[in-house]
Formats: sequence, structure tokens, C-alpha cells
Amino acid sequence: MKIVVLDGYPGNPGDLSWEELKTVGECDVYNRCAPEQILERCQGADAVLVNKIFITREIIEQLPQLRYLGEMGTGYNNIDVEAAHEHGIVVTNVPAYSTRSVAQMAIAHLLNITCRTGHYTRQVRAGRWADSKDFCYSDTPLIELADKQMGIVGLGQIGQAVASIALSLGMTVMAYTSKSQDQLPEGITKARDLDHLFASSDVVSLHCPATPETIGMVNARRLALMKPTAILLNTSRGLLVDEQALADALNEGTIMAAALDVLTQEPPAHDNPLITARNCFFTPHVGWATHEARERMMRVIIDNVAAWKNGTPVNVV
Repeated sequence: MKIVVLDGYPGNPGDLSWEELKTVGECDVYNRCAPEQILERCQGADAVLVNKIFITREIIEQLPQLRYLGEMGTGYNNIDVEAAHEHGIVVTNVPAYSTRSVAQMAIAHLLNITCRTGHYTRQVRAGRWADSKDFCYSDTPLIELADKQMGIVGLGQIGQAVASIALSLGMTVMAYTSKSQDQLPEGITKARDLDHLFASSDVVSLHCPATPETIGMVNARRLALMKPTAILLNTSRGLLVDEQALADALNEGTIMAAALDVLTQEPPAHDNPLITARNCFFTPHVGWATHEARERMMRVIIDNVAAWKNGTPVNVV
């Protein structure tokens, strides 16, 4: 059996090993793959593993030997699953491996904004504290999160993990979710609608997939509903946010701050309006990428391929 990994570097930049996967079958691992290289590299492959590379119907129809597509992450919108199923190809993903890491990143962004840890590190290094006339040095407001409302859009595993941390910080939590109130964990209130959540929350954290219903949900109208002291967090999908509308809202003071681990285009264009927007903080889509999460991911990737080879596929989508 021939296995091809098309874009292995993001999940394994060299600190993990592909050797166990190579015991499952003959294995070619590529760190990166340009679109025009996909067909050539996948010729004769029984199984192809991808992270963010798009596997379209056109590609699938030109790979008659292909029988397995493994998404090396949770989201699989880069694979034409319908076309794969029509051609008898099993598609799997890696669910929930990064739940704790992404939740941690969302809260890290929130704490950076409210406690200004990065800002004060830079100020101390610039000599501001050393030159202070007082025992302390402060040039920005600091914010206590206790009794503030965290609004969570999407209450899957990551959303619930963020809610749990928020509750431990003394925040109240409201969630926009398809679950009924009696299905929600203790301490979480169901929002009556999305507008109500945006209007009433001090912090809004996005944790839902990009679907026709959610793409662009954070638009100018909804941002205008938010408090001028509000914070927006997005560690989910860049397509949820109208980026120009958010940049305008930040620059005009409609909301106080935003923190993003994802953007619509990745890597972003140099002229993306958010990069220079006021009080906009970034990490470059690395919330999922702790060593521990990637170890879990690698374990599931290998187990998925082995289970499929043995005729008992798991994590099928």
C-alpha cells in the first residue's frame, strides 16, 4: 500500500516522527505541495493525507487508485467529501486533538488584552519602569474579568473548554448554540439569539465552523451592537469575520479590541486591514500547534490509516 503525505510540515516541522506511519505502508512525505504538484505526487497512491491542501472533485476523478483521504486536522472543508464518497473513497479526520490548546490560546489572548502583559514587557525593556517616580509603572487601564460576561458562539468541545476557564475566572457565560438550556453544562446560559449575545457580552469568543450560515456573521451591523468596551476573540475560522468591518470597528472605537488566531486568507496579504488596525492582536494560526496537541494528532493520523487498512475505519466523515 502506498501512502502520500502532501503537506506534513505544519503538523510535524521536525520534532515528531513519521516512522510509525511508514510501518503501515510505503510512505512518501512532502513538507509542502503546490497545487500543480498534487496529481504527480499522488499517482499510484492508495491513501493520501492532507492538512490544508484542497482535494477537489477534479483531482479525485484523476486518481483512480485512490481509496482513502485522511484529513490531518479536524476541519475537512478542503476535501470534496461528496465526490470522494461517490468514488468509494473513505475520508477521515482527527477530531478533538487540539481542544485544550485552542481554548488555552483564546484565553491567553484575552489575558494579554486585559492585563497588557506584552505591552508592559516592552515598556520595562524600554526603561519606563526604571525611570518611574513610583514603585510601579502604569500607562494603560487594566481590566478584571470577574463578573464580566463571556459570550461563546458555538458550544462544541472547544467552546465548552473556553466556557469552563471563563467560569473559573469568575465570568458569567452565555452561549449561542443549538443545544437546549437543559443540555448545557452548569453555569452556562443559552442566548435567545446571536444579536442578544453580541449586544450583552463583554467578550465574544467564536468557536464554530465556517458554513453558509456562519460565514461573515461578524459584520458591521453586528459589531455596532457590541459594547465600546467589548473584546472579540476568533480562534475558529477566519471566514466568520468581515475583516474590513472589524478593522473599521476597531479604528473607530466601536469595540475596544480583537484577538485573532485565524484570518480569511492564510498567510494574509500584506495589506490586510486588520494588520494595522487599532488594538488588534494576532497569533499566526498556531492555537492548535502545541507539541502535546500535535503528538495527539499524529497518533490519531496513524491509527486512522491503520484502522482503514484493516477494514475497520474510524473517524469517518
